[in-house]
Amino acid sequence: MIRRTVLVTGAAGQLARAIIQRFGPDDEVVALTRAELDITDESAVEAAIAAKSPAIVINCASDNDVDGAQTHPVRALEINAFGVRALARAVERIPATLVHYSTDFVFDGTTSRPYVEDDRTNPQSVYAASKLLGEWFALEVASGFVLRVEGLFGAAPGGRPARSSLDRIVRGIEAGDEVPVFSDRTVSPSYIYDIAAATHALLERQAPAGVYHCVNTGACSWLDVAREAGRLLGTTPRLRPITLEDVALRAPRPKFCALDNSRLAGLGIVMPTWQDALARHIRARE
Repeated sequence: MIRRTVLVTGAAGQLARAIIQRFGPDDEVVALTRAELDITDESAVEAAIAAKSPAIVINCASDNDVDGAQTHPVRALEINAFGVRALARAVERIPATLVHYSTDFVFDGTTSRPYVEDDRTNPQSVYAASKLLGEWFALEVASGFVLRVEGLFGAAPGGRPARSSLDRIVRGIEAGDEVPVFSDRTVSPSYIYDIAAATHALLERQAPAGVYHCVNTGACSWLDVAREAGRLLGTTPRLRPITLEDVALRAPRPKFCALDNSRLAGLGIVMPTWQDALARHIRARE
């Protein structure tokens, strides 16, 4: 079997570590951290991709500071939009496949059912707008994939300690703390290992390029997540339900931002439920 070269940017992040682990057995993975490749440096991006000549580039580099982007918009745009443009241009010269991860925040959250890929986007913050621009640049690549994810959780070997909303909730429950959780935000939590597996399956099946919602199946509030985590941990958690109006946030958050992953399922890539993913994550922490 011919081993492909897969170049992963933002390689220090949790999702990137899961991607590296999933692709590692079959492919030659070139994992580059931000210190090793800053995607905002277009000449460096061009040189790195030309030197490695990868078959696939998987971009895990992102500025996820939602509130910080409101006051530092240039930084968010440099990483989430123009960094993706640099990757797209370099990939097209090879040519290669580009996989880029986006977010549920590209929607405004005013619906009452999970978003499908073709729903109208309407970003409400600088962060959201920067991610939508990144989508457009990634899709300029002939073989460009945009995978929208949300509520990422999970810890990968060799990565940083997990700092996701879900992981903070679980740690608070384990510590016996009173845990504030949003009761009015509806999401589709995404386990990094399931995202990595779906990414691999899309490429192995030579699926059509385009946009896919790559999340665990189901919709829930963060309060639902916290209650299920408590059940799985065998404890009655001390939860304090809060709403978006209760918290002073610089950037608006979409209230209903669950994503429908039927497009993946139509290709035979059936994502496990968020409850199943949460149970596996908690077992892995023991």
